[in-house]
Amino acid sequence: MTVPISGEGGVDAYARLTELGLTLPQVVPPVAAYLPAVQSGNHVYVSGQLPMVAGKLAATGKVGAEVTAEQGAELARICALNALAAIESLVGLGEVVKIVKVTGFVASAPGFTGQPAVINGASQLFGDVFGEQGTHARSAVGVAELPLGAPVEVEVIAEVQ
Repeated sequence: MTVPISGEGGVDAYARLTELGLTLPQVVPPVAAYLPAVQSGNHVYVSGQLPMVAGKLAATGKVGAEVTAEQGAELARICALNALAAIESLVGLGEVVKIVKVTGFVASAPGFTGQPAVINGASQLFGDVFGEQGTHARSAVGVAELPLGAPVEVEVIAEVQ
């Protein structure tokens, strides 16, 4: 049985963000023809989030070349925080019951095979914020290029009440 993230029996995501010293950013405006997040039934589908900070990419380049795996993991964490902002703007974090699926894309230099460690940055943030309800199914995929030259992109599916 799943329980809501906040309220009786659940983790208070807002309190956890505060404890972690994190503030939800403004929702990143779409860079093309799509919405940051949509709700269908009891799921919120968050579009791929880039590591945007104050309207600009935090870094560009390929992981395994211009960007280290450790830097990539921190950028994935920023992507995850941006995904939380998209969920907050649509339904509120208090409505989240479970982070169901995370898909991470890593712009990878030839021969780089550490995509799972990079996307751990996002997965760990969801666990830190939501506890057990933040554990999820996941894919970590290496790609040749990402929008705007971003090193990572993260999309999320969340169950809501």
